[in-house]
Amino acid sequence: MAFWFLFILLLGLATYLMVQRSVAHITRTPVWLLWLVLMTPAFLLSGWTLIYGPKQSPPPQLILWSIFICTVLYWVLFQWGRQVPRDTQTETQTQASESQPNIQPTPEPIVRPIESTEETQLRNCFPWSVYYVQNIEYRPQAVICRGQLRTKPSNAYQQIKTNIEAQFGDRFLLIFQEGLNGKPFFVLVPNTQAAKQTDTPPPRNQERLTRPGLALMLLAATLITTTLVGLQNAGVTLPPIWQIGSLFKLLSNPDVLFKGLPYALGLMTILGIHELGHYLTARFYKIRSTLPYFIPVPFFLGTFGAFIQMRSPIPNRKALFDISIAGPLAGFVVTLPLLIWGLAHSDIVSLTEKTRLLNPDALNPKYSILLAILSKLALGSQLTAKSALDLHPVALAGFLGLVVTALNLMPVGQLDGGHIVHAMFGQRTAIAIGQIARVLLLLLSLVREEFLVWAIILLFMPLIDEPALNDVTELDNKRDVWGLLAMALLIMIILPLPQAIANFLQI
Repeated sequence: MAFWFLFILLLGLATYLMVQRSVAHITRTPVWLLWLVLMTPAFLLSGWTLIYGPKQSPPPQLILWSIFICTVLYWVLFQWGRQVPRDTQTETQTQASESQPNIQPTPEPIVRPIESTEETQLRNCFPWSVYYVQNIEYRPQAVICRGQLRTKPSNAYQQIKTNIEAQFGDRFLLIFQEGLNGKPFFVLVPNTQAAKQTDTPPPRNQERLTRPGLALMLLAATLITTTLVGLQNAGVTLPPIWQIGSLFKLLSNPDVLFKGLPYALGLMTILGIHELGHYLTARFYKIRSTLPYFIPVPFFLGTFGAFIQMRSPIPNRKALFDISIAGPLAGFVVTLPLLIWGLAHSDIVSLTEKTRLLNPDALNPKYSILLAILSKLALGSQLTAKSALDLHPVALAGFLGLVVTALNLMPVGQLDGGHIVHAMFGQRTAIAIGQIARVLLLLLSLVREEFLVWAIILLFMPLIDEPALNDVTELDNKRDVWGLLAMALLIMIILPLPQAIANFLQI
């Protein structure tokens, strides 16, 4: 197992470097996402080995079809990134340092940046009692204003933003960040999104952004693939995937179809509600975003999940927090009743050596604190210390909902958890927390093999998160409490049940 771990780690590193050097500069699709698609066949093989052991070889069709589909998916994501212009949020990402902020290069702006002759107008936008400007740095795509903050960050940002708009209209986006030296600074970047909207009528632009036809097509395709996986979990023998006619004939049989639908509908409901939480909260803050898009695959779980893309910058850390936490909380709220109902209808089997976290036919509930508590709540005295669970399809969907919630709450980079700790503690502290989380999960994977794949993925996921426009104003106490509760939920899902609690629950 140690050799396999080292092999996957080296393979992942080589693949990541290859993707970063070859395509990162010509597509806006995140490097880590392209890397994840390329590494999926290796991760599937790792998962198979973890579940069935090295002595049982995986079906050749699993590896061949995963390679084919991931290659097609990689090409689609790469081309999609090339065809869609860079949005303002990506263009304006800045990482502050005391002497040299890291301003990401952008295409030629449609609107002109600040010129040196306009410096007097610019300085007049910064009242000395609000933010005393000491230095102005002119960059090809940005103007950086450094100085001393003399009032509350929220008041300073709002007043200076109003002054900038009065002097320059909508030519610029104003970013307020905290440098690595702890001192906040302002950045003015060209507002290319405003320029685009002058050339394209808003209704047509919004229609092209949401693409409801594409969303419905992916939804239908994912319903089919998750139903097929649900049928496999129910023990139904499926014809080869290339025999499309035979597959649809099988699905046209109501008795067979109903065996796969509980898993499919349960999992898609959880994933859909998760993304809908993000989408509706983004709409509440008037942030342009795509509809939730599902990613169908005819193997593994039947889907790689769902996602939305935000096409306008996030105004402040409050909005960043609300949008980020809305998805996991919404998904968890719908996961909870589905999982409890599914557990109540699951079968209890004997605990054996083959009982593992990733085996739904003999799942040890004590692998997770929360799963153990919910299993005891649903099954009562039937669940003992020597019991494992043969999961009902709805329980399997609910269990995967817990896994999805935990993975998204990992406090790393651009995951929901990374956004949450960024909003709570600021960018600098969030980077440190993300690094600690990656190391802890890697150490945990040495004891719990099931976390190996995800630990490797996090190692290659960037720690830096895109800033909000006002990235300095802190959250209120209520949101800090919700953020800590979200991290507590993560811990309860991924950590095994302590023996003291197991004795109390009599399991």
